[in-house]
Amino acid sequence: MSRKLPALLGTNPGAPFPDPETALREPDGLLAIGGDLSPRRLLNAYANGIFPWYSQGQPLLWWSPDPRTVFATDGVHLSSRFRRQLRRSDWTVVADRAFDQVVLACATAPGRGGHGTWITDAMRAAYSTLHAIGHAHSIEVLDGQGRLVGGLYGVAVGRMFFGESMFSGESGGSKVALAALARVLHGWGWPLLDAQVENAHLQRMGAQAWARPRFLAEVRRLAALPGRVGPWDAAFGLPAASLGTASGSEGHWAPV
Repeated sequence: MSRKLPALLGTNPGAPFPDPETALREPDGLLAIGGDLSPRRLLNAYANGIFPWYSQGQPLLWWSPDPRTVFATDGVHLSSRFRRQLRRSDWTVVADRAFDQVVLACATAPGRGGHGTWITDAMRAAYSTLHAIGHAHSIEVLDGQGRLVGGLYGVAVGRMFFGESMFSGESGGSKVALAALARVLHGWGWPLLDAQVENAHLQRMGAQAWARPRFLAEVRRLAALPGRVGPWDAAFGLPAASLGTASGSEGHWAPV
């Protein structure tokens, strides 16, 4: 019996991707090889529940794993102990102030077991271009002196946000970025945040595992709705201490 192989993408960035339901079971979710990281190709991928993930020296690989790890934007959990700490915090959360710095921090953060190595120079350039055209966004956590202590970045298509990576320069920085993003998205009426692949840290914060058919149906619905293209800096300015209150997103992607 011949082994099933992933599809090979051509040079046309507007060509449709293969049906994600045809992705391999082993390795889980590998759908296609090749293509490019042009904005058109990337936005088409995300709108169909597909993302690129490969390491330096590998061909460009595209994935749609089953199950998919997601957060309900009103279901991000912060422990009671951590919320108490935040009430005394001088941290603030902003958006789109230091996109390239956040991506670089995600790529070079220590203690990630090599998981940042997939954020290659080509990936950084591609997402910087998406940021420039208003579809990729960074969430920054700043201390009282304005220093970056945590953050995340991802891609917005329609009313769907796809988290790519996050980091902590100080303990809890990425938790604050994720909780603040979820609170803002929930306020906008965006119900779902993609976290791609599960890990214990995400599960502790309230991540859910959705079967791929359910995830794809919801993504395609949300991606087709009017979104917020352009900078998000005016929508943030959230004190981290507000995440320690009993309201908002505290229900109940790479580690802190």
